[in-house]
Amino acid sequence: MPERSTASAIPASNLRAATLLSLLAATLPGLWPGGVGAADAQAGRAKAAACVVCHGAAGISTQPNAPHLAGQPAIYLEEQLRGYRSGRRRHEQMNVVAKPLSDADIANLAAWYSSIRIDATLPESQALPAK
Repeated sequence: MPERSTASAIPASNLRAATLLSLLAATLPGLWPGGVGAADAQAGRAKAAACVVCHGAAGISTQPNAPHLAGQPAIYLEEQLRGYRSGRRRHEQMNVVAKPLSDADIANLAAWYSSIRIDATLPESQALPAK
């Protein structure tokens, strides 16, 4: 009678899939916001000097046709800035402003604006009941 191996038999296709998943899992932390090489909010604050004219010093817009940036999620801000930079999203001023931004600049700006905390207050007539 042949001896039985104590190692389980794993099909080669499953090993390849497991290897690919392991490599992907090792790579993702560097690509995900807050992962290895996380963005620098203070560098973003310095870079945001050019944004102040339209978006305000604290990310609260000073113009009716410019959105507030303060408190927006970093991933949203990054996506929008990359869209402006590539031309996928069109806006006369923003396409020009975003064109020279590096990926690090975009991540840093997003880190800065997402780090600003804002509060929303409902009008008294719309206030939620106290718990």
